[in-house]
Order: sequence, then structure tokens, then C-alpha cells
Amino acid sequence: MLRRATASDADAIADVLTAARAAQAWFPPLHSPEETRGFVRERLLPGHDTWVAESEGRVVAFAAITDDHLDHLFVHPDAQGRGIGTALLEHTRQLLPEGFSLWTHQASEARAFYEARGLVAVEFTDGATTMERIPDVRYEWRPRAPGAPGSSGR
Repeated sequence: MLRRATASDADAIADVLTAARAAQAWFPPLHSPEETRGFVRERLLPGHDTWVAESEGRVVAFAAITDDHLDHLFVHPDAQGRGIGTALLEHTRQLLPEGFSLWTHQASEARAFYEARGLVAVEFTDGATTMERIPDVRYEWRPRAPGAPGSSGR
């Protein structure tokens, strides 16, 4: 079930983010779980349109959007491979029908996920300006114009 996040979801969202980051062996541990909780409470929820996915009454994933940018999409490692990330990405497409962009790290397993779902890499950086100092990549999703190859023409 997808629903808009509330302030009471902050700790559960932080737990998803902490677990997902910890599962990425290449990602440096930058923040403690308590710092992540503070980030979610003080910055993520107040500054983003945040959606959560629940399974068996537990928050297992979230997506956070600002303007035409998907800033965060994370699925708890225990819930990956069940279509939850795809559901959140599709929901983002419905919320942003004119298209959107997102950043991820070049080393991220998420790249294959995004590319398999039609997002296109449009910019690569060396990571020098990021907090992590890890090379990253910007992806975009733009809807196909009516009559374009692969569109229904309607």
C-alpha cells in the first residue's frame, strides 16, 4: 500500500534509509542512525512530498520528491525484489507526468533498476561536489510525445 508519509513515519523512514545504505558495501557510512532520524524529521519530511510503501503494517520503502526531482527512493533490503520500488517509481511518474530527474551514484545497483524502467543517464560527475565524494549520475524520465516510436499515439 502506498500512502503519503506523515510525521509519525519519520523513524520508520530513517530505518529504511539506514538499512538500505548499510547494504551498499561501496557506500561510506557518513551518518549515525540518530543523525539520519534527525535528517528525516527536520529536512526530508518538511521539505519533500514523501510517500511510503507499507507491507504487513510496516514501512518498507519511501520516495521523496521536490519540484520535478525524485530526491530519494529507497527500499529496505528485506523488501527488495517484490515490485515495491517499481510501484513508487510509477507513482512518481503519475505525480510528475511531464517528467523528472534524479541523481544516484555511478556505483549504485539502482542504475540497472532505473535503466530497466526507461530512465536515461544524462550527466555524469566525478563526485567532487557531493558530500560522499563518490562519482554520480543524473537520470531523467520524460514521457514520450504522442506519435513518437513506442507511444500509443493517443
